[in-house]
Amino acid sequence: MLCPVCRHDNFEGEDYCDNCGADLQSSDIPRSASAAPEGFMGEHLDALGVGAPSLIEANEPVSAAIRRMREEGVDCLLVMSEGRLVGIFTERDAVLKVAGRMTEAFDVRDVMTEDPVVLRHDDPVAVAVNKMAVGGFRHIPIVDGDRPVGVVAARDVFRHILSVIG
Repeated sequence: MLCPVCRHDNFEGEDYCDNCGADLQSSDIPRSASAAPEGFMGEHLDALGVGAPSLIEANEPVSAAIRRMREEGVDCLLVMSEGRLVGIFTERDAVLKVAGRMTEAFDVRDVMTEDPVVLRHDDPVAVAVNKMAVGGFRHIPIVDGDRPVGVVAARDVFRHILSVIG
């Protein structure tokens, strides 16, 4: 059975897509026509035009991460160790895990979200939306192999949807 969201070929009778987690139980139930042009959720993430990610080493102090986020005007930093993506540090991490504490006492690795969910540049927009909704994420790294090449934010998706529908 083809997933109506990402077009992954699942085994017949599966309840959820193995690729994007979309609900397949109701995929054969007729739905009302959408106001959005057909297929825009199937476009690759490349269509969002996200820029290069901001990176930081895991052993950097949290104070340096917060300072960089403010200076660069970004909501998150991808955390690297030995050339590998090991985590993501977001504004939410700063507020929930660090606020009110001495930021010099912690390295980014102490408060980052480890082993983040990732996307690939050729994943459809629908997969990003699904992963954000299911995981409660506002930012998901985009990788090419092991190399981070971008970060898709919820605002990027909303901006794309608005540009398409109008």
